[in-house]
Amino acid sequence: MNAKRAKGDKTPKSERKPGKVKGKVKNATKLARTMLGRVIMGRHANGMRRVAITGMGTINALGRDVPSTLEAMREGRCGIGPLEFRDVERLAIRIGGQVRDWEAETYFNRQQIVLYDKFTQFTLLAAREAVTQSGLVFEGELGLRAGVVLGTAAGGMTTWDENYRTVYEEGKNRVHPFVVPKLMNNAACSHLSMEYGLLGPSFTVATACASSNHAMGLAFNMVRSGAATVMLTGGSEAMLCFGGVKAWEGLRVMSKDACRPFSATRNGMVQGEGAGVFVFEDWEHAVARGADILAEVVGFSMSADAQDIVMPSAIGAERTITGAMLDAHMRPDEVGYINAHGTGTAANDKTECAAVAHAFGHHADRLMISSTKSMHGHLIGGTGAVELLACIMALRDGVIAPTIGYEEPDPECALDVVPNEAREARVEAVLSNAFAFGGLNAVIALRKA
Repeated sequence: MNAKRAKGDKTPKSERKPGKVKGKVKNATKLARTMLGRVIMGRHANGMRRVAITGMGTINALGRDVPSTLEAMREGRCGIGPLEFRDVERLAIRIGGQVRDWEAETYFNRQQIVLYDKFTQFTLLAAREAVTQSGLVFEGELGLRAGVVLGTAAGGMTTWDENYRTVYEEGKNRVHPFVVPKLMNNAACSHLSMEYGLLGPSFTVATACASSNHAMGLAFNMVRSGAATVMLTGGSEAMLCFGGVKAWEGLRVMSKDACRPFSATRNGMVQGEGAGVFVFEDWEHAVARGADILAEVVGFSMSADAQDIVMPSAIGAERTITGAMLDAHMRPDEVGYINAHGTGTAANDKTECAAVAHAFGHHADRLMISSTKSMHGHLIGGTGAVELLACIMALRDGVIAPTIGYEEPDPECALDVVPNEAREARVEAVLSNAFAFGGLNAVIALRKA
């Protein structure tokens, strides 16, 4: 074994000593290390699935579908205006992001309208657009492995309002037998599952202004973990009725004239209504069928401030922003745009800006952050879903939606808030923030597909 070998003889493998790795083996080792934590063949190195967005739909004050909504965002058009409903003259707040000239009969038959509150109607309309774009047909095994997670804060508020009038104002002693199924928060989710035969996990999330982001984050985790192949997700709200606005008036956080996030002249939020629904799909499944992938969902984080029922916390918001980036394996300097919670209240906007500044450090000065609530209003439980459209537009079209109504810089909001005009910019990764009453936070991270 140890006899001296003639020059040129090769050492048997069993006798070779450890040493420098060369050539192809060295390159392969380097590649393996590089791929650690990265995505390979539709799955992450940890075995978790990648999640594609393959469909999106909406109805809101800016438009009744995605193309018209994105066009309005590009143009910086405002959908907020005078409210039109019964007894509006009794309100101190008379503006909102209302879906104008809504006629349910255009989209639903009489039997359906008896069962569908407006928030359910909005959900189904948005879902039809999303599912049509995705090209999916939920038959056989796919129906068993597809579900729904939706967010809403108030559910059937219009139904509540109408039937309170019936009982208390008109003095009637009976209401329609379907009042409860119509107003319950899970009504939209249930009707959506029935419309498409979705037999997988289906439920509703209610976390005030973060409802949609929580719903979409949970749907993302279900697909990522393999618990479902496809999830329809998003949120809806229809609180623009007398009772809905009157309740919010009591908080004294509403503006009487406009929503001006981050501006020193801001004086409160403005309510909106509508829905946004998305198709979250297992990446391998989407690629195998040749789907058009709009964006990739890559991270999600949620937390509680455990501090105050209405006042936001910069620490909680910062933890959630950082958590979403960690979950996405995303460096702060990769993020090009944030769709802000940006309600237009004094407390929220400065708190959110402080959280972003702390989470991103020096990169905060190079970030673009905007609030589309300035255009479509605050949809409360449905707001995160409509705002995700702006995130996808940034990634897919290279257009950053503006913060309109911006009048004067606020030293406590000293970030690039994309004031008043949309901007063309190439971004590879984005975040969408939602920070709700009750101190419930939810942030979603997307990457370019």
